[in-house]
Amino acid sequence: MATIVTAISATSVPAQTDVFSAQESDPNVIGWMQGFPPPDDKLITQPDSNYFSFPKLRWSVCHLREFLPTEVIRRGVGAPVPLSYPTPSEFADLALEIDALTFMPIDGTEEITWEESLYANYTDGMIVMHRGEVVYERYFGCLEEDGKHAIMSMTKSITGLLAEILLAEGVLDDTRPVREVVPEIGDSAVASSTVREVMDMTTGVQYSENYSDPNAEIWDYSRAASPLPKPADYEGPDSYWEYFQQVEPEGNHGDAFHYKTINSDMLGWIISRVTGKSVTDLASERLWRPMGAEMDAHQTVDAKGVPFAGGGVTAGLRDLARLGTLMLNEGEIHGKRLFPAEVAQKISAGGDRSKFAGFPTIPNGSYTSQWWIFHNEHGAYAARGAHGQTIYVDPTAEMVLVRVASYPRAQNGFIDPTSLPAYQAVADHLMAR
Repeated sequence: MATIVTAISATSVPAQTDVFSAQESDPNVIGWMQGFPPPDDKLITQPDSNYFSFPKLRWSVCHLREFLPTEVIRRGVGAPVPLSYPTPSEFADLALEIDALTFMPIDGTEEITWEESLYANYTDGMIVMHRGEVVYERYFGCLEEDGKHAIMSMTKSITGLLAEILLAEGVLDDTRPVREVVPEIGDSAVASSTVREVMDMTTGVQYSENYSDPNAEIWDYSRAASPLPKPADYEGPDSYWEYFQQVEPEGNHGDAFHYKTINSDMLGWIISRVTGKSVTDLASERLWRPMGAEMDAHQTVDAKGVPFAGGGVTAGLRDLARLGTLMLNEGEIHGKRLFPAEVAQKISAGGDRSKFAGFPTIPNGSYTSQWWIFHNEHGAYAARGAHGQTIYVDPTAEMVLVRVASYPRAQNGFIDPTSLPAYQAVADHLMAR
């Protein structure tokens, strides 16, 4: 699953100076999986588990369902609600304007253009909406307008959004200890944390996502969550939920933010317990169907069919723009209210900044309900995922930006220096028009 995917990719990529450029690593240029059959040296297969190593990941991000089982987040049978576009000539002019924008990267010495930043960040798809209208849209590499792309940990933000909706409606109480909602958690360290601590990733649990450490818990978690057959001598947990039951304590609940994916999957279990529905069915019911999505989305599952609430979604670029629009408009889209305004307001207000540290590219940030809040002058906040995925919401500029990408290294800290100033540059340009 995407946990496994991220772990593989983070350990298999050489130093940035050693990898192909975006143009050189374009899967159409390399020729991955082309031909009937493809040549042996162009095959990307499973269960070799190297399908997310660079540069193979530049093809695999659009083909995840060919490697892992999934459940569907259904859009329903009605016609999609179309997005609004300018006239073709206006749209073309806007694209030229935006591509030519220049900005200074964080700690940079020379300005670069918006278009150069797309290639620098191995962009596969980019869409920008301003005041409810699509003003920029481009596709690269493996992605076409009718394709889908893995969104990695942006999945967490969908999970967190569903939880906040349930809180606003009184279905979920974030002050309750986890063990009261899910008694099966037993004596796990997660049991004594509150639902809110799980939502904000301030649990005191022993779990490391340091991919360079072969003894980090991420590897045990990946083995437990794998939907593929376990080795004959395997005796560990056999699903996300079984893994949670053995988590040990580390530190105190509520003290500090620690980015740990197990919180997202624990939240998925909590959501399913209080609603009696899987996170895929709930996302379909509360988001994809009513927002008029163009395409079904898909979510990877473990060996027992549990959706990966921390990183398993594959979706279309325009549907992610619809999701961002929902957040910008505080629960409304196409004249319909899908959830109370307080949901988006609570998320955009952010979490406790005193508990957020260790992210130099987000120096004033916070994290709440599985969303990243920048606390910048525009009040921007985002869903973020490995290898460059983002839904960036800028309330001041009335802008929603969605990028999907296949950057060689997993951590967004490598991409932020050219991404965050680029987002600000396009926001400023749109506000000045």
